Amino acid sequence: MVYDRIYNFSAGPSMLPVEVLESARDNMLNYEGSGMSVMEMSHRSKAYDDIIVKAESQMRKVMNIPDNYKVIFMQGGATLQFAMVPLNLMNKNHKADYIVTGNFSGKAAKEAAAAAGQDAPETDPHFYMAKSHLFNALQVEKSKR
Repeated sequence: MVYDRIYNFSAGPSMLPVEVLESARDNMLNYEGSGMSVMEMSHRSKAYDDIIVKAESQMRKVMNIPDNYKVIFMQGGATLQFAMVPLNLMNKNHKADYIVTGNFSGKAAKEAAAAAGQDAPETDPHFYMAKSHLFNALQVEKSKR
């Protein structure tokens, strides 16, 4: 089937190959003959486990991830990860270093500080474009500027 497709070069979602979209369409109501969609499956089911095992295997192969590294699948969009990453990966001292280079990295640093029960770091949005600002998100000194 021929589709009138446009090219999307925007940030965020991008254009997918037609074959991928058609496969998703075909499996939406009945994933590989399971009788249900992936969104309806229990995360404890055999069918879902097969999906996760295959996804991890493919990620390890494509990204050359060694066996001594863990692959973590976490739900949520990009801004949810600002909290999820420090909540799940911050060290036992509740310290993390962030390089603030723009709006989103500033939000990530503020979420990390909140996750550790610290005051949010002070950031200057006009400073982002001029120079990267390195600071410890959990032990921020007041700017000397």
